[in-house]
Amino acid sequence: MKYDVTVIGSGPGGYVAAIRAAQLGLKTALIEKYSTLGGTCLNVGCIPSKALLDSSEHFHNALHNFKEHGIDIPTPQVNLPQMIKRKSEVVSQTVAGINFLMKKNKIDVHQGVGSFVTANQIKITAADGTSTTIETDKTIIATGSKPIILPTVPYDKKRIITSTEALNMPEVPKSMIIIGGGVIGMELGSVYGRLGTKITVVEFLDGLIPTMDKTMGKELQKVLAKIGFSFHFKHKVLDAKVEGEEVVVRAENEKGEIVELRADYCLLSIGRKPYTAGLGLENIGIKTDNKGRVEVNDHLETNVKGIYAIGDVIKGAMLAHKAEEEGVFVAETIAGQKPHINYLLIPGVVYTWPEVAAVGYTEEELKASGKAYKVGSFPFKASGRARASMDLDGLVKVLADAKTDEILGVHMIGPRTADMIAEAVVAMEFRASAEDIARMSHAHPTFTESFKEACLAATQNRALHI
Repeated sequence: MKYDVTVIGSGPGGYVAAIRAAQLGLKTALIEKYSTLGGTCLNVGCIPSKALLDSSEHFHNALHNFKEHGIDIPTPQVNLPQMIKRKSEVVSQTVAGINFLMKKNKIDVHQGVGSFVTANQIKITAADGTSTTIETDKTIIATGSKPIILPTVPYDKKRIITSTEALNMPEVPKSMIIIGGGVIGMELGSVYGRLGTKITVVEFLDGLIPTMDKTMGKELQKVLAKIGFSFHFKHKVLDAKVEGEEVVVRAENEKGEIVELRADYCLLSIGRKPYTAGLGLENIGIKTDNKGRVEVNDHLETNVKGIYAIGDVIKGAMLAHKAEEEGVFVAETIAGQKPHINYLLIPGVVYTWPEVAAVGYTEEELKASGKAYKVGSFPFKASGRARASMDLDGLVKVLADAKTDEILGVHMIGPRTADMIAEAVVAMEFRASAEDIARMSHAHPTFTESFKEACLAATQNRALHI
C-alpha cells in the first residue's frame, strides 16, 4: 500500500490532519494503536471530562440553587454509575462520528502500532502481533501525550490514580488529594467536589492554574474554596503510599516542615509528557529535546525531510484545538499552500464552573517584558444577566497597549467564558483596540456585555455599570 500522507495517531490533531489532507486530494492513511479513534481527548480527556463536569454541575445546582429559583424537589442523590454511563455514551457517539468522517473522506484506517522502518516505510503491528508495512511519501506524527508520574508516588490505578481512572470511579470518594493545581486537576477535582468529596490540593508553586494570569488563579481559588477545597501551596510532594483503603501523602512546605495528608484517593495531576514509545524514531534519526518532545522547524517538519509532528508531541501548549490547527497547517503545507498559525492567539480554557478562559499575554508577561499597558476589568456581580442566572463569581480582565489601545490579552473567569473568549480571539486577530470593542453593540442582557464593560474600563476608565 502506498500513500501520499500517513498520520500516526487519531486524536484531534491526527484525525483533523487526515481529513484536511484527504480534502486536498492526497491519498491518506491513519494509524491508531487503540481500538477506538479520537485519542486521549475523545476517549479519556476533553469529551468525557466535560460530560462529567456538566452532570456534576447539574447536581450541585439541584442541591444548592434550585430552591432559590423557586424549584422545590426532594433532596437529590448522586447516581454515579448513571453519570459515568452517560459520559461513556457521549464518548461512543463522538467516536462514531470520527469513524463516519474517515469513511466519508475515504481515509484508510489501520489499527495497530505504527513504527518507522525507513523515512518512507511504516510497519503496523496489530494487537494480535501480526504486522504489515505501508509506504508513504509524507508522515505526520500525532501521537499525543500521557500523564507524568512521580517516581516516589506508586501509581496503582486504584487508590493512586490519574485523570484516566478519575473518569471511571467506583464511588464518590469521601476525600481526595490532588497533586498539582493545574487545569486537569481543578476540572476533575471540581467534578467530585460538587458531588461532596473533600478535596485537598497540593501545589509546588504559589497558586492555581499557574500558566494563566495570576488574577484568574486567585479568583478560581475563592470559588473552589466555597465548595470545600483546601489548598497547600509551595509544597513539594516527597512520597505517597497506600495504607489499606487510604492514601498517605507526605509533602514539605516552604519552611522545610513535613506535612502528612490522608484521603481515600490521590489524583496525580502534575502535567503530561509527549508519547513516542514504539514509534521507532531512533530507526531514522528523528531528534527529540530534553523533555522528549519531537523537534520541528517553523513548518512543523522534523530533521528528517517529509516527516512532520504536531500537537502534544511537540513544543507548546497541550491543547486539542492547538493540535487541530497544526494538523490543518501541515496538511496544507504538504499540499503546497502557505498557511499560518498565530500561537499567541490560541485560547486556553479551564472548564470548572465558573469557567476560566484566556487569550494573549498575561499581566505577568507584560510586566516582565517592560511593555507599557493598561488594565480594565468588570465583575460579573455587576452584570444583570449574571444576577438573573445567579452566576455572580468572577470577572473579565482586559489588557491593552498603553499607547495604541490595541488589546494584548483577555482573561475571564465567569459563566460561559469558554464561549465568550472567542470574541476576544476574533478581536485580537484583527488587532482591535479596547475602544473598538467598547463601541460595538452587545445584546442586553448577556454575559458578553461584561467584555464590553471591561474594554470600556480600559478606555479612560469609562465602564458604565460600576
